[in-house]
Amino acid sequence: MNFSKIYALGLRHIYLISNSLPRIIDLIYWPTVQIFLWGFISKFFTLSSDYYSNTVGIILTAAILYDFLFRVSISFNMMFLEEIWSRNFTNLFIAPIRISEIITSLTLTAILRALIGLVPAAILAIPLFGVSVFKLGLPLLFLLLPLYLFGVTLGLLVTSGLLRFGPSFENIAWASLFFLAPLGCIYYPIEILPNSLQIVAKGLPLVHIFEEMRNILLNNTVNYFDIIKSISISIVYFILGVIIFYSSYLGAKQRGTLINMGE
Repeated sequence: MNFSKIYALGLRHIYLISNSLPRIIDLIYWPTVQIFLWGFISKFFTLSSDYYSNTVGIILTAAILYDFLFRVSISFNMMFLEEIWSRNFTNLFIAPIRISEIITSLTLTAILRALIGLVPAAILAIPLFGVSVFKLGLPLLFLLLPLYLFGVTLGLLVTSGLLRFGPSFENIAWASLFFLAPLGCIYYPIEILPNSLQIVAKGLPLVHIFEEMRNILLNNTVNYFDIIKSISISIVYFILGVIIFYSSYLGAKQRGTLINMGE
């Protein structure tokens, strides 16, 4: 693997972001809107429910973590779609660049795009709502890691669909996370789900991540077994996503559809 090629691929997208004010605003705008929306909803819940002793903190922290997952996945997809929209897709695969280098570049650059939007929103939540996601301490890093891996995995699955079905598949990029959100138990405990869906939900890393987040905030204890479980599940899904991506790429290459992808 050639790291200079990975750096060059990532630098292309960094230049696109840094030299475009609308792109920067777009990255910051949506996480900030999420913080405002869920912050005020949480304050309303505080007045109407005593389920959580710290409703605003629990729900707003969940919203921040979920938005991190969403941003990573969408950023991965958007960078891939940028190549299609700019008609650079064919050049990307004609160049002496390996698939592993493309995946690595998109994976590393995705977290940069996610942090550009998320960090300002997370900082804004501190003076506005008195909620700091950083109060989770060191466990926050262990919660973000599986979210990052799972977000990249969803990005890989969507881009695999783009390789297989073409640009018409791009709408799935926006719908993938919304489909999984109800099973992820982001804002409520897993007991809310029917028993049959609980079995399915436990196969996702999201349940273990957000259950542990609530455990840390409510009980001030860290269950590292759940964290390790979420990381392990995310790694399994990530490997599966890479395999599916390679399979879709080889299939598109055999069918000769790569050459028309950017058209």
